[in-house]
Amino acid sequence: MWQRRKVSRETVHHPIFARYYARCAAAAEGRAGLAALRRELLTGVMGRVIEVGAGTGLNFAHYPGTVSEVVAIEPEPTLRRVARTAAARAAVPVDLVPGVAERLPVKSEAFDVAVASLVLCSVHDVRRALGELLRVLRPGGELRFFEHGRASGGGLAAVQWSLDRTVWPLLTGGCHCWRDPLGEIRAAGFEVVGVRRLNVPERGPQLPMSPAVLGTARRPIG
Repeated sequence: MWQRRKVSRETVHHPIFARYYARCAAAAEGRAGLAALRRELLTGVMGRVIEVGAGTGLNFAHYPGTVSEVVAIEPEPTLRRVARTAAARAAVPVDLVPGVAERLPVKSEAFDVAVASLVLCSVHDVRRALGELLRVLRPGGELRFFEHGRASGGGLAAVQWSLDRTVWPLLTGGCHCWRDPLGEIRAAGFEVVGVRRLNVPERGPQLPMSPAVLGTARRPIG
C-alpha cells in the first residue's frame, strides 16, 4: 500500500463548473476523440501509478492490466464523488485520494509512472506541481502527459493570451489556455523522450483549447 505524508488541507471548490463538467465530459469523449487519446496516453504503463487531477475518472477504464495500483489525486469534491463510480468499475485497483498537485500526500520515489492528463492548465502553480511529480517518481520513472496549451503562433495564441487574463479561468474552473505545458515539463527537470503535437478535435475549427501535446518524459536517473 502507498503511505500518506501529512495531507494538505488545500482544496479546490468549483461546484457549478464541476457539475457541468461531470455531465458533459463523458459525452465529449467519443465526439472529440478523447477516449482514443487516453488509450494512447496509457498504453504500456506498468507498476504503481499516481494520477493528478483525476477529475471524474475518465482515464481509469484505460489503464492496462500491467498496472498494479493507481493512486488518483482529485481536489474537487464533486468530481471526486463521480470518480468513485469509475474507480469501482476499473480493471485495476484505484485509490481515490483528496489532495492538490502542488502538495502530493505521498512518499518520495514511490511510483513508477505519473499521469498528468488535462490538468496542468488548472493547477495554481505549474512548476511546483511538476516538481512534486518529479519527487514522487523513482529515478527513471515516466511522466505520461496529455495537455492542451499555447498555440504555436498567430491569432489563436493572441486570443488565448487575452482569454487567460479575462474571463476564461472564471468560466472554466481555473483553466488557462495560454500555458506552455511542454516547456514547463522540461524546465521542471524532466527529460522528454517522445511528444506528439495535435489538435483536439483533429478536424474542424481550432478552439482556444484545441492545441495539445501528448507524450512521455522521464525523471533522470543520475
